Amino acid sequence: MTSENVLITGSSGFIGFHVAQRLLSEGKNVLGLDNMNTYYDVNLKYARLAQLMKQRRFRFVLADLTDQARMERLFAEEPFDCVIHLAAQAGVRYSITNPSTYIQSNVVGFGHVLEGCRYARVNHLVYASSSSVYGANLKMPFSVHDNVDHPVSLYAATKKTDELMAHVYAHLYQLPSTGLRFFTVYGPWGRPDMALFHFTESILDGRPIEIYNYGKMRRDFTYIDDVVESIVRVAERIPQPNHQLSVEALDPGTSSAPYRIYNIGNNNPAELNDFISILEAKLGRNAKRILLPMQPGDVPATFADVTDTEDDIGFKPQTPLREGIGRFVDWYLKYYRPDEIPEGRRDLCSQVAVKA
Repeated sequence: MTSENVLITGSSGFIGFHVAQRLLSEGKNVLGLDNMNTYYDVNLKYARLAQLMKQRRFRFVLADLTDQARMERLFAEEPFDCVIHLAAQAGVRYSITNPSTYIQSNVVGFGHVLEGCRYARVNHLVYASSSSVYGANLKMPFSVHDNVDHPVSLYAATKKTDELMAHVYAHLYQLPSTGLRFFTVYGPWGRPDMALFHFTESILDGRPIEIYNYGKMRRDFTYIDDVVESIVRVAERIPQPNHQLSVEALDPGTSSAPYRIYNIGNNNPAELNDFISILEAKLGRNAKRILLPMQPGDVPATFADVTDTEDDIGFKPQTPLREGIGRFVDWYLKYYRPDEIPEGRRDLCSQVAVKA
């Protein structure tokens, strides 16, 4: 990445932590921002932050995106070449019962980031969108050129709103921006509210796991290392305006403004039942499965068309699910349950924990 000074919002979150580690390893100066909220175990966030604070080129700011004055001051005081905006209120189901949290964090907060980037003349804004924006779409695989006007959760609606807001700033103020639609990211240091973390914990404790759509859900599970590689490559590719593009040629995935949208997915969806079977094999224990119907806000399948991503940045996520789940399990056991690591896997688990 040519940018030397990078702001990562959500730096104590799952993806933000890994991106910060990668950029620091490349000698970049990283300022991390996070509000350390309690949506999930804040101790895990502080543990990630502790890892980052060991790095000489990392600094941290405790701040909330919704604090307009604080955000204005941050952008006025700090010279950012690139902003990687990963902070958000995550979770589909939580958005059904806590809508205002999503509107404030994902819409109002993102507006403050856009304003900051505009006035600071940031070279490139890279921000997290979500595969959730595809909502009720049935055509598979999901393409960035498909219409996404039918979200089925407020979380998805806020992410689509972010894409539209970013386009306005790209069009009006020539702020180069790239939105990334992540597809079910998993791996070491992952979020406790995600299925892999929850299933692992429950299986080890002998508690039953609830499986929606009777295990027939299909997800394009994408390993964290592949996601980080994609983010870093995208950040290096600053979108340029295309004034030659005619109005007739426009679709949801194209623009005459310096604006791009990419799917970041594995392009190889797996059924949830198979996902759990791999996890059972890695843990050496069987899950107690409770099969349930679809939940409000959920979709039966996600499947990323990564043609544009591969063409533009020369990379396609490629970590096999079995390998990625194995790495997560090794990290989980090392971090949470070192006494339960099988004798023959202790060296491997130690290596994984150091790498993470």
